[in-house]
Amino acid sequence: MNQDFSPETSDTKEQPQLKIACLRVGRQFYALDIMCIKEIIRPQPIITVPKAPAYVDGVINLRKAVIPVVDLRRRFGLEPAREDEKRRRIVICAIDGRIVGLLVDEVTEVVSCLLADVRPTPYYLTGAAAEFFPGICRHGEQLMMLLDPRTLLADEKRIDMSSLETATLSEDN
Repeated sequence: MNQDFSPETSDTKEQPQLKIACLRVGRQFYALDIMCIKEIIRPQPIITVPKAPAYVDGVINLRKAVIPVVDLRRRFGLEPAREDEKRRRIVICAIDGRIVGLLVDEVTEVVSCLLADVRPTPYYLTGAAAEFFPGICRHGEQLMMLLDPRTLLADEKRIDMSSLETATLSEDN
């Protein structure tokens, strides 16, 4: 299976590429630059932390390091996942010198795309929500919103992705 976004030619080998991990949260797919990912683990018991931001599930103990875990479903205003979801993963990321876990429904694959293939955020995603998604990537027929983990964790406002998910589903029909 070819994992590149476009056919590889001698020209595309020389163009700057971005390696991304494909993540699923709800029915929507997202892309995260693998340069910020330290590892991907199965969910562990999460200890809740009083007075933490609403999108922080709590903390985990990973090899004697206490790591905060952000539930991207909660961050994006989606319904909680079923506890028996076997594909859920915690993506351990290094963001500005800090380690954080991102709880996602699934990590599907790691692919390469040309930086030239990253498109601007859709025009209807404006305001604060647009800051979290600096662009959109295509992998085959699948469109993925590129996540900016710095802004994703910097702002405590809930990100309402229901309008994006509805628009994406209506475009698929």
